[in-house]
Amino acid sequence: MTGGGGPGPDLGGGHIGLVVTAIALGVVAHFSGVCRALTVAGCCAAWFLLALTVIRLRGGRGRQAVRRAYVATFGWGDHLTP
Repeated sequence: MTGGGGPGPDLGGGHIGLVVTAIALGVVAHFSGVCRALTVAGCCAAWFLLALTVIRLRGGRGRQAVRRAYVATFGWGDHLTP
């Protein structure tokens, strides 16, 4: 589960998940309005902060903790690629 950037979680799936989330937010904003898109974006931000808090409480520090929270939030994008 390590990428080319050193030890830690692979960010490729996280990047894919972030892009898909951004596209979905754009579609929601277009069809349902900006208010609903901001609600969904707020839920994603809350999930990221919750993941970061749990990782920090378990001893994660610095950039590695942020990377792990990012992958916990958007890493599902790794399942979209073959």
